[in-house]
Amino acid sequence: MSSFKYNNVYLKDYETIAGPEEVKGNLTYPNILKDYYFGEERIEDAEIKMQNLCLTNITKRNKLNNKIELLVGGDLINQLTITSYNLVNRNIPFLGAYNACATFNESLIILANFIEANQIHSGLAITSSHNLNAERQYRFPIEYGSPKKCYTTFTTTGAACAYITNEKSNIKIESATIGTVVDYGIKDSSNMGAVMAPSAAKTLNQHLTELHRDINYYDLIITGDLGTLGSKLFLNLIQEDYNYLPKAYYDASSILYKDDQNTYQGGSGPVVVPLVLFNKILKEPQYKKILILATGSLHNTLMVNLKKSIPSITHAISIEVIK
Repeated sequence: MSSFKYNNVYLKDYETIAGPEEVKGNLTYPNILKDYYFGEERIEDAEIKMQNLCLTNITKRNKLNNKIELLVGGDLINQLTITSYNLVNRNIPFLGAYNACATFNESLIILANFIEANQIHSGLAITSSHNLNAERQYRFPIEYGSPKKCYTTFTTTGAACAYITNEKSNIKIESATIGTVVDYGIKDSSNMGAVMAPSAAKTLNQHLTELHRDINYYDLIITGDLGTLGSKLFLNLIQEDYNYLPKAYYDASSILYKDDQNTYQGGSGPVVVPLVLFNKILKEPQYKKILILATGSLHNTLMVNLKKSIPSITHAISIEVIK
């Protein structure tokens, strides 16, 4: 069994920053980038600075200073370069996490298990993605001008940091399910929605089965980041394979941008889920029980060039908003 219930794990605070295309979309953000370089000469330094801002703001606001017991997180760039460089000389215990766009949920699960086991009292989860960095690594540099397929996604620029603790707040991390690696034989790295939808459906069923819950237990289920096409595939799969019909459902990546922004199927990247969760979902009072299915494609350019099929994973986090 890979599902866990938590008694004393809470979301106390969070911080986000969003990029120049994201601020033109459907959400409002507390911190924004006017351009992709964020005052730096290199895009890598810009992404490090984005993470740094989120981490610094949370640390100052909660007066953590040297009291951070553990930070868990990661990014899309090789060897978690962005997160590692962000933490240089900070003297913070660090566990790097990588499950592609499911990284933020993975980080929350690790922290929640440490806290529930009374190994630590609190910790931070952090992640980021940057359009120019990730597009260059996984597809082509933007300057190359490669045409994109209509079913591709647009890497979201942003960063997010969350403060998780055993001190009671009005947002409880109630349970979680660790997903398994799924491979349906798809080899097209542009078609991320089709790659990840089966793992999202499997983890949803795993979560509900192991915790003995009906799908209507949740006021809202959100996936991220399947995109418009992938979310339709997800809904088809859960209805045909498990006879599930959620009473409310969002795909986080599908609601980030406006239709006229030409972001194809929507956003992608590990920051998509926290951007939507913190800047939309938790601000809507009708949602008290929320299930977050963060999806990740576990490929790299080498395996794609070797014509290997693309595996994926989905981790589930259940959040309860306490009155």
